[in-house]
Amino acid sequence: MQGRMMQQPLLISSLIEHATRYHSDTAIISKNTDGTITTTNWAQVAENSKRFANALSDFGLTLGDRVATIAWNNHRHLESWYAISGSGLVCHTINPRLFPEQLIFIINDAADKVVLFDKTFLPLIKAVKPHTPTVAHFVYLGAFDQDVADAIPDVKFYDVLIANHSAQFEWPELEENTASSLCYTSGTTGNPKGALYSHRSTILHTYAIALPDSLNLSAKDVMLPVVPMFHVNAWGTPYAAAMVGCTVVLPGPGLDGASLVHMIDEYKVSIALGVPTIWQGLLAAAQQSGSKLDSLKRNVVGGSACPAAMMKAFRDIYQCETIHAWGMTEMSPLGTGNQLKAKHLQLSDDEKLNIRLSQGRPPFGVDLRITDEENGTNEVARDGHTTGNLQVKGHWIIDSYYGKSSNALSADGWFDTGDIATINEDGYLLLSDRAKDLIKSGGEWISSVELENIAMNHPEIAMAAAIAAQHPKWDERPIVIAIKHKDSQITEQDLLDYYSDKIAKWQIPDKVIFVDSIPLTGTGKMLKRDLRELYGNVLLTE
Repeated sequence: MQGRMMQQPLLISSLIEHATRYHSDTAIISKNTDGTITTTNWAQVAENSKRFANALSDFGLTLGDRVATIAWNNHRHLESWYAISGSGLVCHTINPRLFPEQLIFIINDAADKVVLFDKTFLPLIKAVKPHTPTVAHFVYLGAFDQDVADAIPDVKFYDVLIANHSAQFEWPELEENTASSLCYTSGTTGNPKGALYSHRSTILHTYAIALPDSLNLSAKDVMLPVVPMFHVNAWGTPYAAAMVGCTVVLPGPGLDGASLVHMIDEYKVSIALGVPTIWQGLLAAAQQSGSKLDSLKRNVVGGSACPAAMMKAFRDIYQCETIHAWGMTEMSPLGTGNQLKAKHLQLSDDEKLNIRLSQGRPPFGVDLRITDEENGTNEVARDGHTTGNLQVKGHWIIDSYYGKSSNALSADGWFDTGDIATINEDGYLLLSDRAKDLIKSGGEWISSVELENIAMNHPEIAMAAAIAAQHPKWDERPIVIAIKHKDSQITEQDLLDYYSDKIAKWQIPDKVIFVDSIPLTGTGKMLKRDLRELYGNVLLTE
């Protein structure tokens, strides 16, 4: 016997329809590429998305065609998202921080038919255009601009397109497993790989990230997604914002600390989301300006581990709750969010902080396990101590990469993340390292993440990366590449001494190298591969 319930497909278009029906006058505040501010609302986003959907229809595109975006977080980009996916096309967000060769590879691998872009990326578009034969239309996300027209002779202008098209558009009732968006991995090894999401997986992911035990979103919030829309769909927050009907503050290209402090204070932001390097800049700017960030109640940290010192600063100076989250492009991306359980509420602040430093628990819809070998099926104990290979399965996790015929799962249907981790009795995940970043010294493993967290807790260290350096006796030994805070006088020995009472003596790094900058991926993660190429033989030459 079947249930007697309505059948409605889970579609992205239903999110924008809900937002405009029940939250029409809720503000969408957007910082444009030229620094000006545009304030619209959910009703206007919905109207313009329908106008642009009509424009896309005139391009002669068919179901499943890919439409790429190379743009900052702004209102036009948001409108285009709903137009593309809602009309049955695939929204392909591209990270402009990738190398031009990788951009060309991604556009051609996806066989994009249309590319939307902001003016910042005009030189990039001009450079890659001759090498992207599948692209029939380039659309500039703005009003008519002579510079853009001169650079890209056949370019179309977003504002002109929506002005010339009707706001009457019926969203098609698609099958819910229809592809909706395409995101590529950052390609730290080899070419980037595509993760193709469906409407169904996106809606289920949207429900999950809004839950109180995830990001705890509601219509009362003013959300600032600092994480770019080209980085795993801004962690899905533009969809969740429409689902709950909250105010959204889109920062455009202004991701420096001073700009973010201004946006938070000016628009009374209650929740902001970004990677640790973003929050370092924000804390420094807030301290310099004297801002108390009074409105900011929660900040979400993902992309890499959050140092304890950063969590303490948000908690003690700004009374802001830091939510540690973890995920991957292959997971849409949310895998876990760190919220306390009732039994933790009576703990001391330091005990709570110790729990908060883990990556948290999975929401319903994701399952985790630790196995004793990569792509293996033998699960190890959930005791918070036994490490192994982290595998995941769930409603919004890929089973294969875009354009690849081979399955990406283990023999019994789990996706191997490439992370080394533990899970405790309460389901809290603690990442030890990426498998490729572990340091094997004399047959024993050392976690680069643990070494980095210790260094980052030193008040005079702004950023630190721990890598394996080749060693004639021990095979590999850890070294730390660090950036000092401005005016710091810390020495190499000072930092090495700082490790002495925090880890076993044999795990203390052999060397500290101070640098002015550390190479980052397009999503703000440290490029350890590049650091190993630069410094991997430093102990052999001494």
